Amino acid sequence: MRYIRVTLPLLLVMFIAGCATTSGPEMTPLEIQAMQSRSYEEAKTIVFPSVVSVFQDLGYTIQSADLATGLITSESAASSDGWHRFWTGTTRVEQTRATAFIEEIGGQSNVRLNFVVVDERSGGWGQRDRRDTPILEADAYQNAFERIENAIFIRSSN
Repeated sequence: MRYIRVTLPLLLVMFIAGCATTSGPEMTPLEIQAMQSRSYEEAKTIVFPSVVSVFQDLGYTIQSADLATGLITSESAASSDGWHRFWTGTTRVEQTRATAFIEEIGGQSNVRLNFVVVDERSGGWGQRDRRDTPILEADAYQNAFERIENAIFIRSSN
């Protein structure tokens, strides 16, 4: 009996610890900002349309773009899972939203990008749920910035 009283709690602790997931170290806000930001030697009037063009090339629809404030908002096409509604009675729509903020400081244009996956669900009785998940993979930002650099090069060489 004593064996069971000692072993059972130990097995329970091991089971719970085994189920825990460990993710990599959390990024600090400064690390996120560094990943999402780049500076360019070109004027804001060249960088701004370059970012708009790249967002469109990446498949985003521009929702708003204001050169004066430097803010661009866009979103990807939405994907919906019809089978999900059939089996669960809820609708699930997923898309990516992208924003950019461009500011000119001291002859340089600073660009900060932000990509977020939006997962929206709605049920038959009007309830809604939305989960926004920031994309924190450096490759996504690196790819966008490489394309922006190419677009800036093309616009500045004219």
